[in-house]
Amino acid sequence: MRIDRCYCFDTTFAALADVAHKTGAETVAALQAHAVFGQRCRLCHPYVRRMLRTGRTVFHQVVTEADEPERVEDGG
Repeated sequence: MRIDRCYCFDTTFAALADVAHKTGAETVAALQAHAVFGQRCRLCHPYVRRMLRTGRTVFHQVVTEADEPERVEDGG
């Protein structure tokens, strides 16, 4: 299994990592101010949090909210 994007908006994690790097966004909410993703099913949110934390943009395992919990800065 290859997970590399927000499927609702077809936005790759690589593209989001680039936006995060250029803007300094460190949370999902901060990144959403600069890119369209994760506004429907939100299943990509834990992956985006892991991407922001580790720099990885391709995942081969399921990442859940329990694995990458929402921080207060993310709006939770």
